Amino acid sequence: MSKKKINSDRVRDVIVIGAGPAGLAAAIAARKASLDCETIERRTLVNSILNFPTNMVFFTTPELLELGELPFVTPYAKPTRDEALRYYRRVVDTYDLTVKLGYEVVAVRPHNGHDGESLLAVDISHPKHGQGSLMSKTVVVAVGAYECPNLLNVPGESLPHVSHYYTEAHPYYRKQVMVVGGKNSAAEAALELYRAGAHVTLVHRWSELGTGIKYWVRPDIENRIQEGSIAAHFESRVVEINTSDVVIEKLGKRYTLSTEAVFLLTGYHPDTAMLERFGVEVDAETMVPSHNPETYETNVPNVFLAGQVLSGIHSGQIFIENGRFHGSMVIQEVARRLT
Repeated sequence: MSKKKINSDRVRDVIVIGAGPAGLAAAIAARKASLDCETIERRTLVNSILNFPTNMVFFTTPELLELGELPFVTPYAKPTRDEALRYYRRVVDTYDLTVKLGYEVVAVRPHNGHDGESLLAVDISHPKHGQGSLMSKTVVVAVGAYECPNLLNVPGESLPHVSHYYTEAHPYYRKQVMVVGGKNSAAEAALELYRAGAHVTLVHRWSELGTGIKYWVRPDIENRIQEGSIAAHFESRVVEINTSDVVIEKLGKRYTLSTEAVFLLTGYHPDTAMLERFGVEVDAETMVPSHNPETYETNVPNVFLAGQVLSGIHSGQIFIENGRFHGSMVIQEVARRLT
């Protein structure tokens, strides 16, 4: 790590942690309220969308993905992943948002300003530009949940042919592939892999697929299972992953299934370790961070939440469509306090 120090002289009104749609919505609202705002992102702009499957099509219509009244123009009824990446780049450029990319937020801690004002120090680091602290009156944490997969905690989960993310099907042509999960991501991955020539086995712990599967995906996956094109094991759980097979337990019996690649698409949760470093209390069972449901302020004064980070283990309850409104609600409260 470089020993350089990042300049931290300016006191900002708002620092947003996370440059996903919820974070960008907060930054836009701050810009419209004439607040000095800076966004910190440890990876890339809308990093979760970047890591969605390459050929993914959104469930929703484009207007429900819009931020700041900027139109999402597409010839399709439902936009693609690539269109969304292009749109959110345009959002940042149109509103001239200040976004620091590649910066890790190490801590958020109370700090007394020169005149005794209560501030927040946001400690950041960058592999090239060094480390330092940025000062702000408020912080909005909008880090999402996609970077922390729900682990099965079984032997072999960290083997190189095992992944908690699915991108594209072509590398798995004519290979034995296992998909673990029963919601949208698992169903769509299984179908795309099957159509690319993979031999797909779906393993799901419940007796049927999730109720929230896209209405045009459900009959497709159910028909492929019924006809035997995709093998399926319901009421089953993975107990061990080896280099060439997976051991599952089904109704009290164990079976060994040959596999060359395994996708554990079992959902995601917020980065609770990061929240706890900031002093935010997190419910151990639900992983929901402590917050006021009206203002989204956490137990740490002037630290707010926005987007999927609010959802805990139930990350499927908050999407871009509803999470994009959190930022404007938070900034409304921030502006009220600062005026």
